[in-house]
Amino acid sequence: MKLATKEFLNEIDNLAASRIAEIRSTADNAVITGVKYYVSNDGDDQNDGLSPESAWKSLKKVTEAELNCGDGVLFRRGDVFRGGINTRDGVTYCAYGEGEKPRIYASERDLADPTLWELYDAEHNIWRLTFPMADCGTLVFNDGEYHSEKLIPSYRNGGFVCRNDVSRPFVLSEQMERDLDLFCECVAIMTEAPSKGENFPIPSVTPDNKGSLFLRCDRGNPGEVFHSIEALVKRRIFNLNDNAGVHIDNLCIKYTGDHAIGGWSKLDDLHVTNCEIGWIGGSIQHYAGTDPNFPQDPRGAVTRYGNGIEVYGGCDDYLVDNCYIYQVYDAGVTHQITTNGKKYEMKRVRYVNNVIENCVYSIEYFIEKTGGDTESYMDDVVISGNILRLSGYGWGQQRHNFYTPAHIKGWSYENTASNYRIENNIFDRAAYRMVHIVAKEESSMPVMKGNTYVQKLGNSLGQFGANAVSEPENAVFDENADKKIAQTFGENDAAVYYLK
Repeated sequence: MKLATKEFLNEIDNLAASRIAEIRSTADNAVITGVKYYVSNDGDDQNDGLSPESAWKSLKKVTEAELNCGDGVLFRRGDVFRGGINTRDGVTYCAYGEGEKPRIYASERDLADPTLWELYDAEHNIWRLTFPMADCGTLVFNDGEYHSEKLIPSYRNGGFVCRNDVSRPFVLSEQMERDLDLFCECVAIMTEAPSKGENFPIPSVTPDNKGSLFLRCDRGNPGEVFHSIEALVKRRIFNLNDNAGVHIDNLCIKYTGDHAIGGWSKLDDLHVTNCEIGWIGGSIQHYAGTDPNFPQDPRGAVTRYGNGIEVYGGCDDYLVDNCYIYQVYDAGVTHQITTNGKKYEMKRVRYVNNVIENCVYSIEYFIEKTGGDTESYMDDVVISGNILRLSGYGWGQQRHNFYTPAHIKGWSYENTASNYRIENNIFDRAAYRMVHIVAKEESSMPVMKGNTYVQKLGNSLGQFGANAVSEPENAVFDENADKKIAQTFGENDAAVYYLK
């Protein structure tokens, strides 16, 4: 085990910066066998879309168009498109032209406009957006220079209450204590069917439940203070449904409170390549009366979510390659399922050659078998050649369950797997565990080979092993970390570096 010197850390910084630059400058080489349709900011949705000169204009048109397997939708480089897309089977979504990757953002507009804000409480510098908006994960200012801290009170007995003291009503002037504190009051649509099965009225969490957005801004009107304000509004940018054969290449996908790319059921032949994906997640997934992380506490759950790329269900040939993914509330990439009695197969999963940093989980996976399921499994999973950095150090760590971050997050489920390899990756610092790789049976554990570990002494190395009998130890990253990696992970060729 070696000391991670300043020079060594600079080498990792430079390696990551070089890879990010390469990803951002990747040439267009997507293979399209069918019809090509073009989309640009200068286009018109009444056009046929068959050439750059007759391009479509909006994402709405892309969603509504009758696309066939083998077709491609090409977005003009340098342009910004806003909204979301419902994908179609076998369609490729990619870029054309010169310049920066096409940018696709969830929100309808940049909020850096002083006419969009009104002073709500002058004494406490609280501003309100002048139009209703769906729940937002956070606000991002000046292209990532600053971001908001989102306040998430519980909702009980017909109103918002302080999470740590449900006897106290939530009062903006008292709770918005810091500059850039954010609160989304979306109560226009209520429901009595929360996901946790408790029957009392709570705010609906659908994207069409819009309401007031409040921001504390001590320097004045936010639209004057900042040159850009992007809202991570609750809208999935690429909604895969259960489509097969969707390829997404060379796009910049940012600023959503939902997943950037996500689908469910069975997603075969999903390829996400050469993309930049950043500032994702943080919207409310559900309210409920009991917080599963704090069952002894009556404060109520407010669960937030949002992954860069998510497959929820089965898959075959799922590839994420040469992507730069950062600042995600939950996982940079993930395949996961709670089976509820159904059989799911997750086969040929590849996460390779990516740079993933400042996410709570760099890479997440799990199979939680419930409802009598005994057959679900993963097979042929490879996590290789990735640079995974600073898990739990990004904006998503404003979460209350601060102890969950890891570079590889498998949780402690059955996670039945075969032909599973984690090799030649760089794991560069984690706020908590470096890895959380647990399965019921030892035969489902991955082969670890050739990885590099960089961590602060005293932080967690993590959990690794089978839990059929007992939960593996959450090991400390100490002076014997290299021996623990060799003995517990079975990785004799690991490079291990420590920071004091």
